[in-house]
Amino acid sequence: MEIFLQGFSVFVLIFCRISSFFVVAPIFSSRTLPTTFKIGLSGIVSFLVLLIIGYNQSVPSDLNYILFMLREVLIGLLMGYVAFLIFAVIQMAGSFIDIQVGFGIANVIDPMTGASAPVLGNLKYIVATLVFLSINGHHYLLDAIIRSFNWIPLSNKLFEKIYGGDLSGFLIRTFSQSFLLAFQMAAPIIVALFVTDLALGFLARTAPQFNIFVIGIPVKIIVGLLVLLILVPTFVYAFQSLFQVLFNSLHDLLSTIGQRPK
Repeated sequence: MEIFLQGFSVFVLIFCRISSFFVVAPIFSSRTLPTTFKIGLSGIVSFLVLLIIGYNQSVPSDLNYILFMLREVLIGLLMGYVAFLIFAVIQMAGSFIDIQVGFGIANVIDPMTGASAPVLGNLKYIVATLVFLSINGHHYLLDAIIRSFNWIPLSNKLFEKIYGGDLSGFLIRTFSQSFLLAFQMAAPIIVALFVTDLALGFLARTAPQFNIFVIGIPVKIIVGLLVLLILVPTFVYAFQSLFQVLFNSLHDLLSTIGQRPK
């Protein structure tokens, strides 16, 4: 009975980290996946991790156990947030483009998150999801959450890292890098539309009889779609680079909170 209680206590802590990771992580957090499937997958992975690390872990038997559960939930949410941030970059880049093209007023509901998403951002998100699945990115996410127990054991020092400012500095750097990547992805179309705006401005000055407000909207849409059509073949390489940034960010997060296993 003591062995069972010890193993169950360790299993609950592992389950807290993995289930909270699946709540936020891309692909696994999709609204199209049934909740029972997510819970079952979390339980299966948690049981496998328990078999790997063993039940001989230092787990408190008093109210400090609640703090351990909260700490594991925070670790899972942090890892899931860093993973989802790269996909947010893709939608952010689509928002930049939609604002310039004029599609920003026609937002649609993203079936993956259930939130309002831009038209081109939603298109890029779907393509990125397909590319992510084609390179087995979901396997890398599973590998990351399983290996996190080697980097960040159950007896970790997360609260000390938060108090020391190491974690907040990492999140700020990651968010700023994500914003820069989003702007770089949208830059070619934004530049092309900016040149179009300049041309329309010169046209308005040289030929005032033209109604620029009527001509400009379809012209900007046509230019934006043509440039997007030219850039579509490069999406695969751009998304692969983004996913490499994702995996590096997860590695940096593990090294920030924990230590490299010996």
